[in-house]
Amino acid sequence: MFNKDHICVCICTYKRPNYLIKLLKELEKQETGGLFDYSIVIVDNDSSESAQQAVTLYASQSKISINYFVQPEQNIALTRNKAVENSIGDFLGFIDDDEFPGDNWLLELYKAIKKYKADGILAPVLPVYEEEPPNWVLKGKCFDRPSHPSGYVLKWKNTRTGNVLIKRDLFKKPDQWFDPNYGSGGEDKDFFRRKIQDGCVFIWCNEAPVFETVAPVRWKRTFMLKRALLRGKVDYNTSTKKYSSVFKSLVAITIYTLGLPFFLILGHHIFMTYLIKNCDHLGKVLRAIGFDVVKEKYVIN
Repeated sequence: MFNKDHICVCICTYKRPNYLIKLLKELEKQETGGLFDYSIVIVDNDSSESAQQAVTLYASQSKISINYFVQPEQNIALTRNKAVENSIGDFLGFIDDDEFPGDNWLLELYKAIKKYKADGILAPVLPVYEEEPPNWVLKGKCFDRPSHPSGYVLKWKNTRTGNVLIKRDLFKKPDQWFDPNYGSGGEDKDFFRRKIQDGCVFIWCNEAPVFETVAPVRWKRTFMLKRALLRGKVDYNTSTKKYSSVFKSLVAITIYTLGLPFFLILGHHIFMTYLIKNCDHLGKVLRAIGFDVVKEKYVIN
């Protein structure tokens, strides 16, 4: 009898049960082309198990196998590792709890990983706004992410786990999983960096986008700047050349700060773009001198 490949979709969630259920409904519709089967593993990083009731009710009515686990310590790397630990099959798909895919998402990722004979496939994350955002958000492309042509071989700095399919063989040894030292983020880039150093190849696929729900709170200026500061801290943690990275950030901070009045004249979207960049660099420098300006593990909507 022909044995199909199996994909386990891994979802890490934190206090977003409504988004999570929306995601599960879209995963239920996945086309497989008869090429593979799939199941879902959810790991709740909220010790109060805020997603448990909604997931249990949905899973009881689903034709897809859905398993729910809790990682009580707030640490994204430990949460991803628990998902890996409880997964089955040949491939692992990762998608964030505030994202949702099209019907052919898994099929396109699967076809790409077979076509390119890659160790993993990454694909676009496109913003979908819950409400019409301010014009400066759209003009500044505040929520747009870098994209590449299909078949592009990724460097580790271009990687993340928001939309990816990975061979499960990459997780054979537990000491090669996500590093818990990256508790607030950056664990994914660190993982891909180590795998690429070991000779693994990760390819881009434009045909398998997912869509990120952007709530109105996320285009508040204070929210954006706070996330930028946290992002800078994470960038410092994942940097392999910390001294040169901090020096470049100091230069950037000087240039951007002096240029902010001029950027404001050019337009509010340009001003905010460079103010956010400035906070990215500032977060890195503050982390380097031991000043933790953002205490939260996660900055979410």
